[in-house]
Amino acid sequence: MEKFPMTPRGLDALQKELKLLKSEERPAIIRAIAEAREHGDLSENAEYHSAREKQSFVEGRIKELEGLISLAEVIDPAKLSGPIKFGATVTLVDEETEEERTYQIVGEQEADIENGLLNIKSPLARALIGKEQGDSVEVRTPGGTRDYEVTLVEYK
Repeated sequence: MEKFPMTPRGLDALQKELKLLKSEERPAIIRAIAEAREHGDLSENAEYHSAREKQSFVEGRIKELEGLISLAEVIDPAKLSGPIKFGATVTLVDEETEEERTYQIVGEQEADIENGLLNIKSPLARALIGKEQGDSVEVRTPGGTRDYEVTLVEYK
């Protein structure tokens, strides 16, 4: 299987979710199933079927998280420098609107554009890789072409 990059913060978030699912969600579902069984006929017991469905979802997510954690290649951005690469925090100015935005380039599993975490596989991140502070970058997106100026590159 192929490893994928992730920041220490992203790995920590996955580990916390996994711990929550195993230590709280899983036992709560087991209790709900046991309680629903006590109500008798399982064939028409909506509580039982609902709990079993939730159990299936939680078990699937646990397996998914364990797989992701095992394949994560943790890269600490604080130990990096130079041109833009994975882990860089980049401040951009839209050359048309003068709007300033800051993004950190992160792995697929931890990407959250609303919180400034940019997926390394996104068109913007791919266009930024290798650029430096002061460079202009043209990004082709589904919404059209945008031009940005890189005003700051940090590794923190």
